[in-house]
Amino acid sequence: MDGVDITKAVLNKGKQMASVATSAANGNGGKKRRKGTDLKPIVTNEAATAGGDPATVTTEGVPKYGAPPSRSPSSGGDEIETTAEEEDSEDYCKGGYHPVSVGETYNNGRYVIVRKLGWGHFSTVWLSRDTTTGKHVALKVVRSAAHYTETAIDEIKLLNRIVQAKPSHPGRKHVVSLLDSFEHRGPHGVHVCMVFEVLGENLLGLIKRWNHRGIPMPLVKQITKQVLLGLDYLHRECGIIHTDLKPENVLIEIGDVEQIVKTYVKEEEKKQHKEDNRNGRRRRRTLITGSQPLPSPLNTSFDFKHTSQNSHSSLSQMVNDSSIPPPQDSTSMKDVLGIKDEDEQQKTREKTTDLLEREVSGISLDKTPTKESNEELDCDIISVKIADLGNACWVGHHFTNDIQTRQYRSPEVILGSKWGASTDVFELITGDYLFDPQSGTKYGKDDDHTAQIIELLGPFPKSLCLSGKWSQEIFNRKGELRNIHRLRNWALPDVLREKYHFSVEESMRISEFLLPMLDVSPERRANAGGMASHEWMSDAAAMDGINLNIPPGSRGDGIDGWATEVKRR
Repeated sequence: MDGVDITKAVLNKGKQMASVATSAANGNGGKKRRKGTDLKPIVTNEAATAGGDPATVTTEGVPKYGAPPSRSPSSGGDEIETTAEEEDSEDYCKGGYHPVSVGETYNNGRYVIVRKLGWGHFSTVWLSRDTTTGKHVALKVVRSAAHYTETAIDEIKLLNRIVQAKPSHPGRKHVVSLLDSFEHRGPHGVHVCMVFEVLGENLLGLIKRWNHRGIPMPLVKQITKQVLLGLDYLHRECGIIHTDLKPENVLIEIGDVEQIVKTYVKEEEKKQHKEDNRNGRRRRRTLITGSQPLPSPLNTSFDFKHTSQNSHSSLSQMVNDSSIPPPQDSTSMKDVLGIKDEDEQQKTREKTTDLLEREVSGISLDKTPTKESNEELDCDIISVKIADLGNACWVGHHFTNDIQTRQYRSPEVILGSKWGASTDVFELITGDYLFDPQSGTKYGKDDDHTAQIIELLGPFPKSLCLSGKWSQEIFNRKGELRNIHRLRNWALPDVLREKYHFSVEESMRISEFLLPMLDVSPERRANAGGMASHEWMSDAAAMDGINLNIPPGSRGDGIDGWATEVKRR
């Protein structure tokens, strides 16, 4: 067991026993691919009762405003560090983090640091008071190395497009808002800073707070519809592909931020700071500030007021040229499919997949929430926002082809084929461990991943089999799997019925909602905006009358870059 695994074991001790047992059933010994057992359309709720105390992990529920330094979520970074309690003091160096302290001011005195909300490999995030408005904001201070700066500037361009594209679109209020950006010079270099609205915990934190029993269906449907609307806005109106959709990147709105801050946050104005401490500078050895995320919105009343503030970038010269067309929409399934957070033993998972995601818990389609769940649920309305555009790209400019986290990867990305906005849809639906590929002695993870997709969704069209950079390593000329020959098909309706005990009718209804978004052909995949109006979503609370008038099941018609990058002249 390496150091990361030890840390993880300590932080999740209550979960360890269940994880060992489940891993024994699900794991692959590296010799033979066990028929059917590697397919994980959804993780069962049975073992969910052994969930550890979410409070033992200090950063899992932290709003994730940061992003990995690499554009590829599979390149690690922001995820792996979340297993540690705080950032490493050794990263406070040239090119690294800026030493932020409570009471300091930024951007010519406009923002006063109140407390640390969280951190990532890319940045630290701080609750701050905007002295011009008197309101509180989240200030993200990016590491100063050139590649972090470059990625942050690209992110700001994307975020500015989101603010400006079409504020009247119903999905706009379900995507994070950038309020301001500027540069700050400190002892370790020049740091890009971004100012966001204050949001609550992410869906992973919410899932953990429900002890993996499954979020109640009324909340699941609201979250799903809102994420679908947000994705439609990104794709259709902004021309943006997220490429890194997962529970950590969907944040829950806090109702009355100022009331929560007044109740829970005691601002400690550190008047003792000397002159050298005032603009974010200090000479003493760096002391790591502990993260203190704001309390979960589910412990407060949901008084959501959706606003679209205009964002202004102080990095205007580097950021202003962001005229890129819109892609299409994508669908959110992590919120819909029941997914759970176990697999403690998957140490062989590729190093680029974050530890936290390996243990991603999911939202369950429980028909009858437990008594405890009902007791915990003190509200029936929720509002969420898609966040973390650090790995996003334009439909006309894909920054990299190394996108998506392993378990959520779409077929076209696995094969190294062309991809577009529709890849977001597949990623969201696979959510948390719809597939869980392992490698063996005679096949790799891409082989196993492809085999699991075929087992659940059926064979790939021959045109797709042979279309990618890696196709020849996975398929032969006939379009047959090259390294895995024994498959056990298990269709989604059967999975829902046999494994989760839904009725035949319920299984069919849920499958009819999910399967159009899981089409293995990117050009045939259903778009998010249409699926937000699907019959299965019709009873989503507080979402009455919100309809984009896009037929459910419609594909990428009229959406630039739906299945492939749009080449600009």
